[in-house]
Amino acid sequence: MPDRDDPTGFTLLVDGVPSSYLRLGDPGFLGFEYMQQMAAVLALVPPGPLDVVHVGAAGCALARHVDAVRPGSRQIGIDPQAELLSAVREWFDLPRAPALRLRAGDGRTVLGDLRPATADAVVRDAFAPDVTPRHLTTAEFHLLARHTLRPGGLYLLNVADQAPLRGVREELATVGATFGTARLALVAEPGVLKGRRYGNLVIAAVAPGEEDAGPHGPDLAGAALDRAVRSLAAPSTILTGGDLATFVGQAQVRRDPPST
Repeated sequence: MPDRDDPTGFTLLVDGVPSSYLRLGDPGFLGFEYMQQMAAVLALVPPGPLDVVHVGAAGCALARHVDAVRPGSRQIGIDPQAELLSAVREWFDLPRAPALRLRAGDGRTVLGDLRPATADAVVRDAFAPDVTPRHLTTAEFHLLARHTLRPGGLYLLNVADQAPLRGVREELATVGATFGTARLALVAEPGVLKGRRYGNLVIAAVAPGEEDAGPHGPDLAGAALDRAVRSLAAPSTILTGGDLATFVGQAQVRRDPPST
C-alpha cells in the first residue's frame, strides 16, 4: 500500500495486517516504532557486522536496516510463505545472499536446524495473522533461540498486546525462565505499557555466557539504552530489574503441551 505522503514509502500488508514499512532507496529507515526500539537495543552491540536470524521476515525492514548500518552482516529471514518471500525480493531493494538469505518454512523448525552459537541476534517478529503462533511463544522455542545465540547475543521479540497485558507478562515470564532474569528488559511506549491502548512491546534478553567467564553482551539496564529509547520519535520506557519483576508478577510460564 503506497504512502500518500511519501512516494517512496510502502506498507506491506500480510493477510490485511500492516507487517512492514519500507522506504525505497533508504534501507536504513525504520517506520514502525517497535523496530526503532529494537534498533536502539542492537546499537548497544559494538560496531561491526552482525549475524542475525529473523523469525518472521515479512518485508525484511529490520534486515535492510541492519545491512545498511552494519555492512558485511550476514542475515537469515524466515517466513512460512514462500510466495511472500519471492514477492518482497522482487518489489524491494533487499540485500542479496549471502548478506540476506530468505528461507521459507516454519520459524521454529528452521531455527532448530541452524547451527548452535552462530548468531549475534535472534529476532522473533511473527504473526498469523495478527497473533504470534503459540508454538513460537513457549519456553521450548525460546530455548532454541538461546542455543542459536552466541554468549552475550541478543534475543528480541515483538509482542502485540492490550490491557491487561497478560500476553506480554507471560512472554516475559517464559523468556526469563529460559534466559534468566538478570539481563531481561521490556521496552514500550508509556501509553501501551500502561494499557491505555493496543500496541507493540519489545522484549530484550541477553544470552548467558559460560558460568566462569563473567557477563557478556549489552547492558540492558544501563543509562545508554535508557537515553536512546527516551530520545526516539515516540519516546519509550524501559523496565528492568525490580520494576520488571513487579510488572511480571505471578504470570505463568508457557510450555509446549505434553506429548501424546
